[in-house]
Amino acid sequence: MARDQIDMTPLETRDELVAWIEAGNKPKPQWRAGTEHEKFVFFSNTRRPVPYDGARSIRALLEGMHHLLGWEPIMEGNNIIGMFDVTGGGAISLEPGGQFELSGAPVEDVHQTAAELMAHLAQLREVATPLGIEFLGLGMTPDWTRADMPVMPKGRYKIMTNYMPKVGKYGLDMMYRTCTVQTNLDFASEADMVKKLRVSLALQPVATALFANSPFTEGKPNGFVSMRSEIWRDTDNQRAGMMPFAFEEGMGFERYVDYALDVPMYFIKRGDKYIDVSGKSFRDFFAGKLADLPGERPTISDWANHMSTIFPEVRLKRYLEMRGADGGPWNRLPSLTAFWVGLLYDDASLDAAWQMVKDWTAAERQKLRDEVPRLGFMAEIRGTNIFNLARQAVALSRKGLANRKRLDRNGRDETRYLRPLEESIARGITPAQELLEKYNGPWQGSVAPIYKEYAY
Repeated sequence: MARDQIDMTPLETRDELVAWIEAGNKPKPQWRAGTEHEKFVFFSNTRRPVPYDGARSIRALLEGMHHLLGWEPIMEGNNIIGMFDVTGGGAISLEPGGQFELSGAPVEDVHQTAAELMAHLAQLREVATPLGIEFLGLGMTPDWTRADMPVMPKGRYKIMTNYMPKVGKYGLDMMYRTCTVQTNLDFASEADMVKKLRVSLALQPVATALFANSPFTEGKPNGFVSMRSEIWRDTDNQRAGMMPFAFEEGMGFERYVDYALDVPMYFIKRGDKYIDVSGKSFRDFFAGKLADLPGERPTISDWANHMSTIFPEVRLKRYLEMRGADGGPWNRLPSLTAFWVGLLYDDASLDAAWQMVKDWTAAERQKLRDEVPRLGFMAEIRGTNIFNLARQAVALSRKGLANRKRLDRNGRDETRYLRPLEESIARGITPAQELLEKYNGPWQGSVAPIYKEYAY
């Protein structure tokens, strides 16, 4: 989750909200890719989750990164709740159940994404190994219950924890028991944003299948390949989903602002204090109609924070966030960035991807999204299935990456990061099905080996 923004400039008009997003427009040479990934934190000896406080704890990890590695702490009251790299190398934040998130810096190519990831994991190990702590990359914790999960001391999470059960049955599971990997990408203009948003929304179920990696709940198969994706179907449907309006005529920055104005808020932050306004709309806040802050108008910070609490399958801020993938093993994390960079940053691949999806109806897109958590590659649309779509999309991505000609020091281009996806397609199975094969075979009905084989 994003760090809370601090810009107390008061907002006067709706046009300023539109301008805030529009400020993300960048010419193609300035396009970057940012990667965010979350991982579960566990004790090596017990395979149990790590609490916030104590000698061996999340706090100890963060303090170690500060003292040993020079990361600067982000504080809330007396608690370290995140870190940032003073050299501009991204930030570390805590998800509600202690999931450790790296929000990577915006970088020029996927080689830099992979290098950033390797450096991050090496730094983490340096601090975590003496504490007997390791990290697990999966879409959902394989065996911990909701009650097992520690709670991080962040004001916004307290408000969300109280609100979530009112609006869906899985919100607390989303917060405390899931992990994702996301890619953030730029756009040149409003028209470019709309085209990329439509293509990536339509194809988000393909990414969900390619990265599906959450087939276990509380130690047993749960009947899904991506339980994390299923959880999002009943978390808070006022702020999640496939945004059918994005495909309607007139879609643009203004239309997204109108959508965001009506998404219920969670909180307003004043100083270090979080004010619970859950369920109230930003539109009412904008009109000065909040009982908690009578007559007060929102600031740029309030808008930026609100935009970070909207959770559709693709989120628009000053860039586009791809939100459909389960967390996974480290070698697959750059694959998500490679997949979307290849599809969206090359004109020919983007055009070809749009041709694949442009005739689908809102109902067809929704059905595909609803079926993919259970069926994975076998979910169907228009007489084809996600397996065939994935094969086409990865091939288009490969062409797009090859066209970019971004070479590493050994002369290799970015297509190498698609290999884990191409291997899944060659086998015809999602990562979740590979886990289930092991569970039903060499693991003999136990998820315990996952902590050894899939730890970072």
